[in-house]
Amino acid sequence: MNPYNTLSPPHLWWKTTPAVLGLLALVALLGAFSFGLGFIVMIAAMVAVWVLPPWRRFAKIGATFGAFLLLTVGAGLGGQLDESSTKQPDAKAREDSKASAEAASSPTPAKVVKAANYTGKPLDEAEKLARSAGFTTGHHDAAEDDRSIIMRSGWTVCFQEADTTAKALDFAAVKSDEPCPEKDGGPLPWPKMPDVVGATYNAATKDLKQAGIGLDSVTLDDVYLDIGTPTAEEAAEDGDEWRVCFQSPDEGTKVTSTTTVSLDLGRWSDADLVQECPKAKGTTYKIPANDPDYESDNSTGEEDGSTGGSSSSSSGGSTGGGSVGTVHPGSYCSPQGATGVTNKGTPMVCGPGSDGRNRWRSS
Repeated sequence: MNPYNTLSPPHLWWKTTPAVLGLLALVALLGAFSFGLGFIVMIAAMVAVWVLPPWRRFAKIGATFGAFLLLTVGAGLGGQLDESSTKQPDAKAREDSKASAEAASSPTPAKVVKAANYTGKPLDEAEKLARSAGFTTGHHDAAEDDRSIIMRSGWTVCFQEADTTAKALDFAAVKSDEPCPEKDGGPLPWPKMPDVVGATYNAATKDLKQAGIGLDSVTLDDVYLDIGTPTAEEAAEDGDEWRVCFQSPDEGTKVTSTTTVSLDLGRWSDADLVQECPKAKGTTYKIPANDPDYESDNSTGEEDGSTGGSSSSSSGGSTGGGSVGTVHPGSYCSPQGATGVTNKGTPMVCGPGSDGRNRWRSS
């Protein structure tokens, strides 16, 4: 007896065994190209096996497992075809990747632009040069105060940090009249005032230079009312005769760019009777005869019982004059007719001025 009962009416051909077997074969064929599509056809074939042909139960169970088997075989064949079709592109991709890796391992050295050294240059000039070389620039205060930089032309580059990869330069700068710190962000190393009181002008200037203080920040003044203030050139010319009587600022004080160093000088040589500084600046005359009250002091002395010698000396001085050494033009003097010379050697004579008092004037 035929278990598949192939004598179905010809007008119901989809219920025949060949139609169902063809549907099962279609499962394997579609599964080779698309697992999802083959799975859907397998479900349809299983339904057809159990519904359409008048097969026996064992035949339908066997056809069901056969559908699974056909889907698996078709999918496997399809996977092999896919693997073989993608094997060459994958291999090519791996070869390309290997070639790229080899090229990366031994690249042609790229040209690295090295930043020039701009330290010591004005900040605005350094940034202009760096930008013309293709770098982007930034700046900050090199001192510990972290001040804002407004006028870049008034700042000087102390340090620079370059990023050649990003082609960027960062400048650390201080004001042009300031010293650079030892490191970026450190304190400014301002010099400290040494003790130069009592030293000759030559020795004092040497100590100032050693301390890092420039002589262009030093001002000079005299300590006597009748001695003119020398210029720096005049003081240097007779540097062993001029001596520092007072100084400003005091010893140990930081001398910044805004600090004015003042030296009050007194002058004397071995021939001078007075060879010491006054107790205070601008209070006494180096030559007592230059004091406007000098004559009245002598008159008082006579009234108090001064000797006749002193009286005659005073009157002799008032009439006969005499040389009193170095004098300051325009300062008060006594006695009338006395002579002297300025620091530059100009002859001077003591005579009445516009106010009626005796002053040193050109002879």
